[in-house]
Amino acid sequence: MTHEGRRLRVCLAASSGGHLEQLLRFASAFDGHEVVFVTTQALAQGDLTQRGRTYVIGECNREHPLRVAVVFRRCMEIARRERFDIVASTGAAPGLLMCVAAKLGGAKVIWVDSIANVERLSLSGRLVRPIADLVLSQWESVAHRYRGVEYVGAVI
Repeated sequence: MTHEGRRLRVCLAASSGGHLEQLLRFASAFDGHEVVFVTTQALAQGDLTQRGRTYVIGECNREHPLRVAVVFRRCMEIARRERFDIVASTGAAPGLLMCVAAKLGGAKVIWVDSIANVERLSLSGRLVRPIADLVLSQWESVAHRYRGVEYVGAVI
């Protein structure tokens, strides 16, 4: 998976906790490429810095629109600085914002919806779907409910 004879620049973005755990379960798919992590809490940063450059953007959700704006600004700065080829995320809102920022910079977007979403895609998954190049649900029944959503098995 190279682009014009060079390693791909990959962003792996997820909120700390379960979203990040799921993301790390498929991070090895990008071995051999330049991987940059984006997460929400400095606590997670320590473990990630051993794997690659890491940015902490802070938490946000739809209940706090001002925080969403601050996190999105940080995502735009990172996307502009790093110029990613691919961004992959498992959510939640900060992962969505990183996907949007990277897509504006020309990156391909991969969204893997959390395994916790057994009945429908997460709100972030539904919002990212129109701009994503690949959307995966970890539940076959959920994938069948949405156009363009695929099921290839569970991450965990």
